[in-house]
Amino acid sequence: MTLTDVEVAIAAAQAGADVAARNYGGDHIRLAKSATDFATQTDVDAEAAIIAVLTRHRPADARTGEESGSGGEVHASRRWLIDPLCGTANFAADTPLVVVNVAISANGVTLAAAAADPVAREIFWTDRENAYRRSDEDRPLSPTAQSRLVEVNCDDRLDLALIGGRLVGDPRLRGAFQPRVISSTLGVAWVAAGRRAAYVSDGEFREDLHFAAGIALCEAAGCVMSDFAGNPLHTGRGLLISADEQTHDRMLALVQPHLGSARSRRNW
Repeated sequence: MTLTDVEVAIAAAQAGADVAARNYGGDHIRLAKSATDFATQTDVDAEAAIIAVLTRHRPADARTGEESGSGGEVHASRRWLIDPLCGTANFAADTPLVVVNVAISANGVTLAAAAADPVAREIFWTDRENAYRRSDEDRPLSPTAQSRLVEVNCDDRLDLALIGGRLVGDPRLRGAFQPRVISSTLGVAWVAAGRRAAYVSDGEFREDLHFAAGIALCEAAGCVMSDFAGNPLHTGRGLLISADEQTHDRMLALVQPHLGSARSRRNW
């Protein structure tokens, strides 16, 4: 049976999530990447399960995995982006804030994506036109700023994390919203689902395997996205995703004063 791209994305993300769900709460072998970063054997095994699905259903496509690097038909125009377990440190500490991200991209456009929460056992998915949450059934994603919760990524490179740290402690932000730091791109999908009013991260995100699925979900759900200057995403530095225009305008006004401070700090 031939599956559509979104069906393959869902099946692949589910395969990775099944591995993570089986291993959640157990003992974990840690594979060091740097002094402060590591993978677990579950990251590796989840990626292998995802790749097995892609190899079966999309053997002519290229792929990039966080743990295994490039594979498949490496020169193909279509490429699968695989983040087998975003929130590894959470997972290793038995903290249920993780997500398995799978997306298919061609010529810079994400065609389909799925983000699976292995602990809550739900999948957020998009066929580029629409976005849904699958639990007992498929329900359309509906962004809203009602929670007033803003997710801030503080896990970026050390020379960029100052914006996240300063933003979390900014009394102006805390006067309007409630910052949260879950350290997983699950928070990106939560904006599309209405569980977060906004998401903020420094860095660059074109073809980023950690963020591709979440960004595609938010785009299809109708969220407002830009860089930190308010220009279209990927135009410049930063990622800001909001549930609506009003929230986005307020968040831009809160983020932008910190950009100069961060640039000065990086020149020390």
